[in-house]
Amino acid sequence: MGRVLPWLIFAATLLLASINSSTASRMARPGCRETCGNLTIPYPFGIGSGCYYQQGFDVSCEDNRTFLRNSSSRMEIYNISLLQGQVRVSTLIASKCYYDENRTTDGWSSARTGRFFTISSKANKFTAIGCYTLGYLGGYNKQRTGTGCLTMCLDKQGVDQSALCSGMGCCQTSIAPNLTSINITFDGGYSNSEVRDFNPCSYAFVAEQDWFKFNASYLEGNNFTDKFKDGVPSVFDWVSGNQSCDEAVKDRSSYACISKNSQCINSPNATGYLCNCTDGFEGNPYLADGCQDINECENLVQYPCHGICKNTIGNYSCSCPAGTRSIDPKSSTCTPDAASERAKLTKMFIGISSCAIILLICFFALLIECQKKRLMREKEEFFQENGGLLLYEQIRSKQIDTVRIFTTEELKQATNNFDSSREVGRGSYGTVYKGILKDNRIVAIKRSKIMNMVQKDDFVQEMIILSQINHINVVRLLGCCLEVEVPMLVYEFMPNGTLFDLIHVTYRRPSISLDARLRIAQESAEALAYLHSSASPPIVHGDVKSPNILLGDNNIAKVTDFGASRMLPKDEIQFMTMVQGTLGYLDPEYLQERQLTEKSDVYSFGVVLLELITGKTAIYSEGTKEKKSLASSFLLALKESRLESILDRNILGVGMELLQEVAQIAKRCLSMKGEERPLMSEVAERLRFIRRTWREQLSEHASEETECLLETPSNYDPSSTGRHGSLMGLDLEIGR
Repeated sequence: MGRVLPWLIFAATLLLASINSSTASRMARPGCRETCGNLTIPYPFGIGSGCYYQQGFDVSCEDNRTFLRNSSSRMEIYNISLLQGQVRVSTLIASKCYYDENRTTDGWSSARTGRFFTISSKANKFTAIGCYTLGYLGGYNKQRTGTGCLTMCLDKQGVDQSALCSGMGCCQTSIAPNLTSINITFDGGYSNSEVRDFNPCSYAFVAEQDWFKFNASYLEGNNFTDKFKDGVPSVFDWVSGNQSCDEAVKDRSSYACISKNSQCINSPNATGYLCNCTDGFEGNPYLADGCQDINECENLVQYPCHGICKNTIGNYSCSCPAGTRSIDPKSSTCTPDAASERAKLTKMFIGISSCAIILLICFFALLIECQKKRLMREKEEFFQENGGLLLYEQIRSKQIDTVRIFTTEELKQATNNFDSSREVGRGSYGTVYKGILKDNRIVAIKRSKIMNMVQKDDFVQEMIILSQINHINVVRLLGCCLEVEVPMLVYEFMPNGTLFDLIHVTYRRPSISLDARLRIAQESAEALAYLHSSASPPIVHGDVKSPNILLGDNNIAKVTDFGASRMLPKDEIQFMTMVQGTLGYLDPEYLQERQLTEKSDVYSFGVVLLELITGKTAIYSEGTKEKKSLASSFLLALKESRLESILDRNILGVGMELLQEVAQIAKRCLSMKGEERPLMSEVAERLRFIRRTWREQLSEHASEETECLLETPSNYDPSSTGRHGSLMGLDLEIGR
């Protein structure tokens, strides 16, 4: 009997441990199935009668796959989270296909969640895939809501090749909160029937936002639905009840948090409450004995104890061994007593003192060398980040020897450390400063903004373009600096500002003569004609406007700012994924088709020509807050035979026939179709002829006035000839 008793006690201990372990790990209701395949199904969810909390939480297990029973469509469950109050399920994909003119399909999808479930607005996104597709998401959360997104791409080249939904082949948008039902459809006014050779189908769905990564191959054939036959994963928020915790506790008959170590928390995602185990306990708070004590001593990483750990119900204690003392009551970080501590500190002091001098000597010896290497490495990194390697390859391949590389110190000294008083202009690509070099040359220094990869390519592009241009009416590039975080370009300095200032900032200057306007128009046209016809390969400026035409000595016009420019092989066009330019100057054909051509510059120059003869800005207003397009107003005035009403009053009455010809040039430049616009070389030649004719007329008027003066009687009043030395009311500007 004495031998049998210990064995009985040992067996009973094992049995109790087994029962406790089973109870602690149990997630389903006693007597109910706990798993389906690899998925654990925790109560309040359950399989079969009596195994779930309320209707809506019952699930089925079929071929080791778990499905929600009370949903409007067949939704497979992928995961259930008690802590977050979320369930991850499959939802259907809506599709619309155009296989040929006689064979189409138009599918929709919908889902209803039940009264304890809502579709998570934080975890899901509405996504549409296709070219020329507008997907709609209708929903209900005590009232009807809706959203949608539009995706467009004209051909395969227009599809975003990254994994992002950028609107070219794929788009995404957020959904409304607390939706209990959704319905996904497509707008019939948008169809991909014209691109069905590579994209016959459009798709739309609600899916977990971090799950979906776009792939351009999804647009081809039925690739998308073939890959996701079972639908896409979506996240539903669920609650134990639709009341708040204060309301739920009052009705104990339906209260879900029945574990004695559980607590009620208001759901952060939906209207209602959830249950959670209190601190020191873990498990299923929806079961009577579901929340079990945590043995903190088995996880000292999360529950630190550097002494003797002892588990207690809902907590733990930590104490120090004999001969030591605790300096942290919670974790019992134990240290030796006073005598041991003094001996340890003495040894530590001797060791530190011995190493201190050696370390200081080594530190100061290495400090200077490290500083030098760090500065060199930093400059090299900036050089590479700012496109230095690409620029170097371009310069070497094109044999460019006219560009000087400036150091940071040289440009800081030239601009007084980029003082704001030296700032002469700001643009979309950077800030321009006036600088004085050591040889007393005055230069303009363009300090670009912090750039992304696309903007770095634009910076290098502008550098290469300017280094190859040699024309009197194009701003000359002197050099660059790439060894700083923000790259810089150095140009020749234009002392008289921009053409925009000359025309529109009227308080700074007197009225501009017609001859000056014709000269500036001719010089600007010749610069663009040179870029289009004489540069090799041809160069499209891409952002022609009056602020990008600078005025040098004697107001000679010079075209600048090539950040949006492109070099094109002969007779080719450039497809742009992102439209660049300025409102009021943008070619409508380029804006619609995203194809940058030489005729895009012709349209923009037409607007500049209108600014010169009307004195109005590209987008202007007269007496009201309504903004008008100068190009549209001009074409309307020309159509209604009231050209004089829009022309600058300062040039009315002189050279009207020539102004009519200038207006006709502008009209051709502003044609909606690029093929109907003239070449810039034709525009430059026509303006050259008009200006020559105008100057001949001025000479004839001057000769006639001289003859009149010789025949004038002695009582003739010279002041009657006009003001400021003008002849017959004609302002003269002789030479440049």
